[in-house]
Amino acid sequence: MKINIGTIDRIVRLILGLVLIVLAANGTIGWWGWLGLVAVATSLFRFCPLYAVLGINTCPLKSRG
Repeated sequence: MKINIGTIDRIVRLILGLVLIVLAANGTIGWWGWLGLVAVATSLFRFCPLYAVLGINTCPLKSRG
């Protein structure tokens, strides 16, 4: 897996994912809020499979693999 998520993208995914998880845990939003786990996981691994398929790379440095 090559890194394809940059710092800003990573921070946004982490914050959005955590917000969705908290809202789902509180019952404020439905089950779909647990999809925030995907955002958190991609943030932690710095790799997004969808970005890889679409050829997107928000990481400013050369990808390390």
